[in-house]
Formats: sequence, C-alpha cells, structure tokens
Amino acid sequence: MSESAAPVTVASEGTSAGSRWSIASAGRLGGSLALLAAAVVLPLIFTNPAVTSDAVYTLVFVAWAAAWNTFSGYSGYISLGHAVFFGSGAYFTGIATRDWGWTGSKVFLLLPLAGLLAAVIAVPFGLLALRVRRHTFVVITIAVFFIFQLMAYNLPVTGGSSGLNAPTINYAPATYNNPFYYVALLLAVGTILASWLIRRSRFGLQLRAIRDDEDRARGLGVRVMRVKLSAFVFSAVPVAMAGGLWWYFTTLVDPSSGFNPLFDVAVALMAFLGGFGTVAGPVLGAVIIEPAQLYFQQQVSAGYIFLISYGALFLVIILALPRGIIPTVAEQISKWRARQQRNGPNPRHRLTASTEHIAHTKHTEHHKELA
Repeated sequence: MSESAAPVTVASEGTSAGSRWSIASAGRLGGSLALLAAAVVLPLIFTNPAVTSDAVYTLVFVAWAAAWNTFSGYSGYISLGHAVFFGSGAYFTGIATRDWGWTGSKVFLLLPLAGLLAAVIAVPFGLLALRVRRHTFVVITIAVFFIFQLMAYNLPVTGGSSGLNAPTINYAPATYNNPFYYVALLLAVGTILASWLIRRSRFGLQLRAIRDDEDRARGLGVRVMRVKLSAFVFSAVPVAMAGGLWWYFTTLVDPSSGFNPLFDVAVALMAFLGGFGTVAGPVLGAVIIEPAQLYFQQQVSAGYIFLISYGALFLVIILALPRGIIPTVAEQISKWRARQQRNGPNPRHRLTASTEHIAHTKHTEHHKELA
C-alpha cells in the first residue's frame, strides 16, 4: 500500500507544477495584453501634447532597444554602431521625401524601404565586423559609425552640417502626435514580438549557444557566421525604421543628431538596466530611461550634468545590477519559492504518506500476531 502511495504523490506534485506553469503563462499573457491595451488608449486619456511627444520618443527607443538586444543580447556581441542604421534610416526618409515630394501620412510608407536599405548596409558591415571576436567587434562598430557620420557631413545629398528638414504636416494641433504615436507603437510591438519569436526558435537557441561558447557552438554544427550575420541584419531593420520615424517627428536630421554616439550608449544602458539578453528587459529599460532623460533635459540646462549622470548610472547598473532588473527580480522570486517549498512543501501529501505507512505497519503486525 505504501508503494502505491508514492506515485500518487509524485503525480499530484507534477500536476501541481504543470498548473503553476500554465497559470504563470496565462498571467504573463494577460499582463502583456493589459499593457498593450493601456498603450493603445494612452493618447486618448493623456491628451497633453508634451506627454504624447515623450511617449513617441520612448516607443522609438523601445523598438531600437528590442532590435539591438535581439542581436547583441542573444549573441553576446555588443554593438556600439547601430546608430549607423538609425541615421541611415533618418537620412533615407528625408532624402526620399524631399526628392519624391511626398507629404502627410504617405511618408510613413517610406519606413519599410528605410529598413530594407539598412539591411543592405548591414550585410557588408556585418561581414567585416563579425569576422572578429567580441572586444574587437566593438571597436570596429565604433569605427564604422564615425565613417558614416563623416559621410553625412561631407556628402552633398545629405545637406552637410545643415541636415534635412521635414515638410510641414497639416495635422490637427490637438491630435498632431497621435499618428506618430501609433506608428511607433506598431513598430515597437512588432519588434518585441519578433524578438520573442526568435528567442523561442532554433535560431535563437543557436544565438545563445554562440553567446555562451562560440567555439563549442561551432563544434556542435552551428554555422556561426551565418547565424550572427542574420541576427545583425535583422536588428538593423527596425532601428532604421525608427530613425525614419524619428526624423519625421523631430522635423530635422543632421550628422550630429542622426549619427549620435550617445544613442548607442543609451540603448546599451537600457538593455543592461532591464535585463541584457531577455525579451522584456530592454523594453523596461527604455521605458525607464528615455522618459527620465527627457525630463532631465527639460529641467537641467547644463548638458554636461546629463552626461555625467549617464556615466554614473551605467557604473551603478554594472556594479549593483549586473544582470538587470528582470533577471534579478526573477531570481529573488525563485529563491523565495524554493524557501517556501523547503519550509512546507505539500504538507497534506507528507501527512497522507505518513498515515498510510503507519497503517501498513500496523496491518503487517496484526497479521504476524494472527500467525
């Protein structure tokens, strides 16, 4: 009788674990849908143009951070040159708008073309930079970034140091930001969804194997260069689309703003703060850092204070939260659950098993007495 009790306990514990997993999955899905619904109605509730303007900029960086993390977070190759794609997307959208005479919402149709251009640029960029390992890769991405910035300063088509202005848009003043907001939201949600799908796929598993041990991944049959290059090219597309949208919203791009090295630092900071290599981490980091940055810039006129704060925040994150907010919180929750299980896991099952064992012992002793 005691031998048959053990499988029942194991089965019930497995069922309980499965139900906990399904509840957790349902909770994550419900939370994601709730956040998406809140994002959809945000411009309808907060009609202040200052709020919706900050929301547009935040969503632009959410898309950039999620795309950057799909490559750098999953592969372990830190890129400080993704502003190449951001600036290229901004300049392409500006040049195409100027030369083709497009205005109004029609300009939004240029964003996929900006992403396609970035993918074309990312192929030779990646073939050059990904031939080396991580630390040298960072240096090459910085070098390529400055090459593109110098090209923007000197090529006639880019407008030189004056940059490119966006055409006037005849949107209603009260809802002027709303079209930009919803395009940015669509871009951000699409990028996050793609990042989630990649992480759960075989391709994502190969990227993380490269991050953990590139030589071992190659030995196991992973085509390392092809996988890294594919992720690099993918990550360039949403970043360029975000750059095009950013240009149209700010109405101006010049070499110092389109190819801004601080943007790359900011995106890396967002990913490390939220959780480097996770799906939600860069999103959380962007939602925290970009609004804080905009508020700080509005309140403090001295730009150097902002730069000092950026550097200090980066140091604090690396030293105090090296894994980021989401992995750290998840680890603490797991430890708390483990303590709860050690202190009193399934007392009903333990009591049932003990009772059955005692009953079986008494039954055996009774039979011996009768014998």
